[in-house]
Amino acid sequence: MLPDFLVAGVPKAGTSALHAALAGHPQLFLPDVKEPKFFLSDGPPPRIGGPGDRQTYQEHVWRRSDYEALFDPAPTGVLLGEATPFYLHDLAAHPRIAALIPKAKIILVLRDPVDRAHSNWSHLWGAGLEPEADFLRAVALEPRRIERGWAAFWHYTGLGRYGEQLRHLLGHFPREQILLLRYRDLRDDPGGTVDRVCGFLGVAPGTVDHIAPENVRRYVADTPSNAVLRLLLRSGGRIGHRFPVPVRRTFSRPLLALLHRQHGQQSQRRPRVTPEQRAALLPRFTADIELLQEVAGESYADWLSLHHASNYQ
Repeated sequence: MLPDFLVAGVPKAGTSALHAALAGHPQLFLPDVKEPKFFLSDGPPPRIGGPGDRQTYQEHVWRRSDYEALFDPAPTGVLLGEATPFYLHDLAAHPRIAALIPKAKIILVLRDPVDRAHSNWSHLWGAGLEPEADFLRAVALEPRRIERGWAAFWHYTGLGRYGEQLRHLLGHFPREQILLLRYRDLRDDPGGTVDRVCGFLGVAPGTVDHIAPENVRRYVADTPSNAVLRLLLRSGGRIGHRFPVPVRRTFSRPLLALLHRQHGQQSQRRPRVTPEQRAALLPRFTADIELLQEVAGESYADWLSLHHASNYQ
């Protein structure tokens, strides 16, 4: 009882919505547990990290027996799959996947790396966990956070080096077992994009004509009252692993509800990447985007433009 396919990347590129869409297909089975993260470690996950990381580590399904048990409810004859969008980024996961399920098909949804990084930062800011209100300053803290063992979701630019990651993955899997999708296509043409996935997996198309947003947080204004709420949430994120999940939720849910209240100017739509932010970050990705085009055999030239920006933040 091991998966036939993986949605292996990338965070903040619609993988939660794709998981939900595929889970409704009668010829596919994906467990209720999204992101089991089984291939991210050879044993128990780390015990250090940034705000909220240790709670996330507690959710890892790292024992093989527990991982296989996720697929026990699957009906006979369906294809099994799971979605952990960090598998592409974690190079050590690639040989683990190849050793256990070498014939697995791998689905990757890629997003403009500058937009992805900004959405990643905005997500953690909206969760009350990111202490830095300025996106570029948060990016500048990335190396220090990595040294301190903060989890991959804090690697705003590192998660977007798809060229390096795909080249490494192709060292373990043939190109025909990998499907590359774009986030913008998933948003603009969900039915057609899911049909591409179905064709790749060899199951019937035509089951999905729209995809509901998943895992989306509202942007939260930087006000004194919200700063207090974020401080409480970060404090809970650092000590919450010591308490059972129901206790953590009892503490965090009212705080998040207050943080996301929608009156006055306290909660607003997430801001888009500014031209200045894009100009500052794009040079970090230029060489990798060119590498991605080479190893993927597809064009991502639009990502190299200083004027390009996603409409979906």
